[in-house]
Amino acid sequence: MPVFSLDPAQKHWCDELRAVAADRLRPLAEKGGPGRINRPLVAALGELGLLDRMLTAGALDLCLLRESLAHGCTEAETALALQGLGSYPIVQSGTDGQRARWLPEVAAGRAVAAFALSEPGAGSDAAALALTAVPREGPDGPGWLLTGEKRWISNAPEADFYTVFARTTAGAGARGVTAFLVPADRPGLTGTPIEMLSPHPIGALAFDSVPVSAADVLGEVDRGFRVAMDTLNLFRPSVGAFAVGMAGAALEATLAHTADRTAFGGPLKDLQSVSHQVAEMATRTEAARLLVYAAAEAYDSGAPDVPRRSAMAKLFATETAQYVVDAAVQLHGARALQRGHLLEHLYREVRAPRIYEGATEVQRTIIAKELYG
Repeated sequence: MPVFSLDPAQKHWCDELRAVAADRLRPLAEKGGPGRINRPLVAALGELGLLDRMLTAGALDLCLLRESLAHGCTEAETALALQGLGSYPIVQSGTDGQRARWLPEVAAGRAVAAFALSEPGAGSDAAALALTAVPREGPDGPGWLLTGEKRWISNAPEADFYTVFARTTAGAGARGVTAFLVPADRPGLTGTPIEMLSPHPIGALAFDSVPVSAADVLGEVDRGFRVAMDTLNLFRPSVGAFAVGMAGAALEATLAHTADRTAFGGPLKDLQSVSHQVAEMATRTEAARLLVYAAAEAYDSGAPDVPRRSAMAKLFATETAQYVVDAAVQLHGARALQRGHLLEHLYREVRAPRIYEGATEVQRTIIAKELYG
């Protein structure tokens, strides 16, 4: 399939997703509280089969899902994406027992997942993790006690389980990290919410000798960093798709506004400064979309340059969305900053993707490393 063109079935599916997002999911999102998991919204994603589709999707399907939902309801898109981010390590590296226990619950929207990688001192430098896993002998055999803190964790502290990355070998950098599946009710695990600009839930987790066993390991001991990177290589292009969805919604609102709004004797669109600005917004949005699709196809085809393409897609699409939403606010004027306006909402939402899952600067570092490597 050419990366620059979707087939009719894909276009129809995207149109359906946009309609579902606007008509069914947005009303549920509007009833949710800021900074809290909206469980009715997650349940609706399960009932619609979207969570199951997300768990089995290739990269392109995941991107189309996220872009289409983001266009109509950013909260629904984020709820779906966080379910994927927290549970994909189980899809990828989990045991049969782990998959059987958690994936049907995630797909149905009954269990909420979270991806716990970042720490107070290890955000962009994920290999610098300090959460320690100390060996212990337990009633169920050898295991570990997790001690330390995670921070900036989406869906914390209300998630039902966490994919947690901890240091099992001191001084080994990325080679000494293990991924664990940790249910939220484990003794010693507590959390607190963090109030953020973005409306979705984010919190900190404290681990006070939290017990885990070999049955909780995702993948192999000391190989957890690869679990994290494989997850991010899949989800980074789809973060770009989320950004493209927001940019598309802002562009669509701007086209309508500049066609209807009159100033200086005519519609805004007749002012060259306005029409050229809108043309630039549209061109950058389309370029970002194509870069995202290309990265997704590279992932699905098993291309060797997935890390570079994924980083490029996330970098360019998130920076583009910031530009497009900001330009849309400028062209709308003060009304766009009024609480409840679509662009006021997008203006708050669009900033975080330039930071999470690897900040813009990290993406540039990855790209340069891949180019010179």
